[in-house]
Amino acid sequence: MTKADLIDTVAGEVELSKRQAGEVVDLILEEIKLALQKGDRVALTPFGSFVVRSRKAREGRNPKTGEKIKIAARKVPAFVAGKSLKDAVGGTRSSSAKKTSAKKKSAKRK
Repeated sequence: MTKADLIDTVAGEVELSKRQAGEVVDLILEEIKLALQKGDRVALTPFGSFVVRSRKAREGRNPKTGEKIKIAARKVPAFVAGKSLKDAVGGTRSSSAKKTSAKKKSAKRK
């Protein structure tokens, strides 16, 4: 789905012109961006949340030359899917998959 598809859907559902629906979609996206710039979390219950994550500075390599380079610390936007979105897309995990995942996590901690 593209932004244009979303605008078409909004326009059809709430009986707005495409121009008005586009302004609404742009306003929502701008508000999410401004909140993330301030470091706030944007929770769209039960859909999910937009958050800002901090990445540590690290050392990388230039793939062309193999030379070591420093990659600066930075903040990046991230999306965390809510339960209803996870269920709609992938269904629920089986209990055996949860046990396997828990075993892997406990093995990594040791």
